[in-house]
Amino acid sequence: MVVYEDQTFETILERMLDRVPDGLDKREGSIIYDAMAPAAMELAQMYVELDINTNLIFADTTSGDYLDRAVAWSGVTRKVATKAQLRGLFYNSSNTLLDIPVGSRFAIGDINYKAIERLSLGNYRMESETVGAAGNQTFGALLPIDFINNLARAELTELLVAGVDRETDKALYERYQERITKPVTSGNRYQYEQWAREISGVGRAKAFPLWNGPGTVKVVLLNNDMRKPSTAIVEAVQNFIDPTKDGMGEGVAPIGAVVTVVGATEFPINISVSVTLASGATTDQVKTQLETATRNYLATLAFTDSLVRYTRIQSLILDIPPVIDYTNLKVNNQTVNIQIPDDAVAVLGTVTVT
Repeated sequence: MVVYEDQTFETILERMLDRVPDGLDKREGSIIYDAMAPAAMELAQMYVELDINTNLIFADTTSGDYLDRAVAWSGVTRKVATKAQLRGLFYNSSNTLLDIPVGSRFAIGDINYKAIERLSLGNYRMESETVGAAGNQTFGALLPIDFINNLARAELTELLVAGVDRETDKALYERYQERITKPVTSGNRYQYEQWAREISGVGRAKAFPLWNGPGTVKVVLLNNDMRKPSTAIVEAVQNFIDPTKDGMGEGVAPIGAVVTVVGATEFPINISVSVTLASGATTDQVKTQLETATRNYLATLAFTDSLVRYTRIQSLILDIPPVIDYTNLKVNNQTVNIQIPDDAVAVLGTVTVT
């Protein structure tokens, strides 16, 4: 939205000079012109700043902390980054499990982990000191930062609770739009979806009322990458909405509702195509670009459109610059649209380019 785009330096200066009597010298380089030009320049800059500040007021044109403030009236707040928690195992020189002091620190690469809870002999909950998803992916040998007597070997073996990055502007605005456009009241379907999306790591959610008889609700989740979420995220949502699954109202769900929370089923989309390439291009280049474009397309469909369109895949191929033409395009070995089940999400499978 541009409000003051016509308030340029030239327009402002012309308006100022029009106020000076015609009998005076107003040409460029004159005393009057040179006196007014700096003021006109400052006023033009002020209008630019007013344009920027106007955009910062509205949720659909702002970003960052200003977006947080723009949507705060609705009760929607940005999800903060969380730390990953993983299972750590510790052994002595005899290769038997060894207890370590809680609070001991270890490192893998650039990420440090701290033992925050003893689960059993030599088995500890390790928390990443780095917030966000960066702490999720590292497994293997741990290097001790603090000296621990008799410790011979330490390793991270399993992700217990996934770390989640700070919610993006796009995801926050999407939740805000959901809140104000979908009526949420008295435990209706939209409220179950809203409850699920309040948990860090949940990108989208879909509720299915009466899925297994009266009083039952199924809530299907996607993570922030529009993929099946981890078990830890599913459990967190289940515990928040209905931890006992007996209709007793121990969570936020109303009494009488038995809620089952699950991750979405991933539905692979496999693509094969023969292409005619521009000189110097390779099929590997086309494959990489097609994979990226298809992932982005499928992410836009997640829980919003259940049809993967054959013609859209055609367009993605033709939009790749080195591709002159193509033949024999198959999507899941077919040449038709692919219907995705309501509780599933389409994800990229194999891509074959010849």
